[in-house]
Amino acid sequence: MTEWGTDLDPAAVLQEYPRPQLVRDSYLNLNGYWEYAITAGGREEAPDAWDGQILVPFSPEAPLSGVGRQLQPSEALWYRRSFILPADFAGDTGVARERVMLHFGAVDQSCTVTVNGVPVGGHDGGYLPFSLDVTKALAGQPGAEQELVVRVRDISDTGYHSRGKQKLDRGGIWYTAQSGIWQTVWLESVPGKSIGGLALVPDLDSVTVTVQVSDAGTAGTASTGHGSIEADAAGTGSGAANGGESEDTGSGVAVPSEAGTPAGGADLSAEITVSAAGQTVARAVVVPGVPLRLAIPHPHVWTPEDPFLYDVQVRLLDGGREVDRVQSYTGLRTFGMGPDAAGRLRLLLNGRPYFHAGLLDQGYWPDGLYTAPSDAALASDIERARDLGFTMLRKHIKIEPLRWYYHCDRLGMLVWQDLVNGGTTYRHSVVTAPAVAGTHRRDNAYLAFGRDEEAGRAEFLAEMHGTVELLRNAVSLAVWVPFNEAWGQFDANAVTAQLRRLDPTRSVDHASGWHDQGGGDMKSLHVYFLPFRLRKAWLRGSRAVVLSEYGGYSLRIPGHTFNTKEFGYRSFRTRQALQRAYRRLHTRQIEPAVARGLAATVYTQLTDVEDEVNGLLTYDRAVLKIDAGTLREVNARLIRAAGG
Repeated sequence: MTEWGTDLDPAAVLQEYPRPQLVRDSYLNLNGYWEYAITAGGREEAPDAWDGQILVPFSPEAPLSGVGRQLQPSEALWYRRSFILPADFAGDTGVARERVMLHFGAVDQSCTVTVNGVPVGGHDGGYLPFSLDVTKALAGQPGAEQELVVRVRDISDTGYHSRGKQKLDRGGIWYTAQSGIWQTVWLESVPGKSIGGLALVPDLDSVTVTVQVSDAGTAGTASTGHGSIEADAAGTGSGAANGGESEDTGSGVAVPSEAGTPAGGADLSAEITVSAAGQTVARAVVVPGVPLRLAIPHPHVWTPEDPFLYDVQVRLLDGGREVDRVQSYTGLRTFGMGPDAAGRLRLLLNGRPYFHAGLLDQGYWPDGLYTAPSDAALASDIERARDLGFTMLRKHIKIEPLRWYYHCDRLGMLVWQDLVNGGTTYRHSVVTAPAVAGTHRRDNAYLAFGRDEEAGRAEFLAEMHGTVELLRNAVSLAVWVPFNEAWGQFDANAVTAQLRRLDPTRSVDHASGWHDQGGGDMKSLHVYFLPFRLRKAWLRGSRAVVLSEYGGYSLRIPGHTFNTKEFGYRSFRTRQALQRAYRRLHTRQIEPAVARGLAATVYTQLTDVEDEVNGLLTYDRAVLKIDAGTLREVNARLIRAAGG
């Protein structure tokens, strides 16, 4: 149990606003105790009797849920609660609200939802948020009690669906399978015509903004809650009729240079205001659906050392009258690849070489599994890593709640984002043996890679699209990682090309670990069992060389472990021995490689996770195994070796 889990108040679970980059003043949090029941999977009607209470949003497998039961593929998990919309639910802007939207941060794996017995929709896939318009299902007058029921099925790792590191037969590098609601559930009221999404594509002195409008006449299930806005390299949206840059008026106020076809009607416009410390620095009135490049005078760029964020307000106007308003934020920065002063290929931040000293971050908790016990806990992992001198976290095979990315943005932590793996059974010869043998196979051998199901491949691509749309505005997100160690890998080069079309502003590590297909921006290596040696041939290529996993040194700390098992890549018995080995690894192998051109490192890992005791922190986050000063010194030496 973590300190945050111990202090958890069931009456106030994860109450923070869950969508920091699209904030509306209407918000009703539905976290807390719900009724639950587990039935045979074939049951379609809500049960007559309920098994007890579950603390949402913790999965029934998580200790904090109060249930302590593993949902099986043959079973259905049911939730029920009532709610009353408060009198002030429409917010304080004075704008008429016509629709009520029900939001789920994530439900693993498939679900259907009813309100007052009326089906309102559902969702497939356990990692992306979705929204349902429940307006027509609401009963009675304001103040009336409403009933919400959710039915969940989760076949976990017995099918091809995305599952991350969940496994029903957990152990080693595979963790407890969890199911059901695992992120915040909430309600908001919105106008008939509302701001459905924002795309904010920054560079060093401007931000390109696209405002998407949602109309009650076409509203349905939204996969991300941010709308669907594809951007090209210039930040223009693929759905825009006419794009164009803004004309700088000289006062920080911009107007579109070309008019486009309105996304929500000829009378609709959107007023965008960018401010810093409460002072307006840029303003524009734009056509919804048409990208606008808004110049920022005297720009203050974002870096991990100085994570400066601009506030963004968007007002939707219909015939000049405000009908909706949201708050957001952005940071001015660019990512890329390029040579350093010695001609070595490096990762670039704001046009300059920047070394990514990273940690593998699984995002698991002993008390909440996928769900952090509090927002403070979520931020604490980032703060600890930053305090230890790390500049990057590789979010491994999981998509976090949006507040995690907000914390990275505001605290200054670069993010490498893995896509969530799926596929059927993984073969040892494909996913594990290359760790030692070093052989590479073509990834169009679908059966060998667990990707023989065409529907599974299509589902992965759809979820990749949804993930990009969800996280597009994250200032800190620098690198996409579509595949890891061949887990459900397929057609990595084609997938990378599609990913670039969705988001050309970030780098791609197309196949992290092995089965390199020669694509992406990085030659990406995992080295655990052999000494690391940087080959000259790698440096002569057109891709940066990154060590995207290494280390994994393990040490059990009595009283702070998940069980009696121990998994790691090299075991130590004392903290002193671990610290000496960690320093020696970096001094003898990693630091010289960085000086020769290694562009990024990802040490395994931030925390222990279940059997794995190879974290810098114990699973409960209570004990740091290596002296903080040593970790800071090692990271500082790596950054200096890279020329930083």
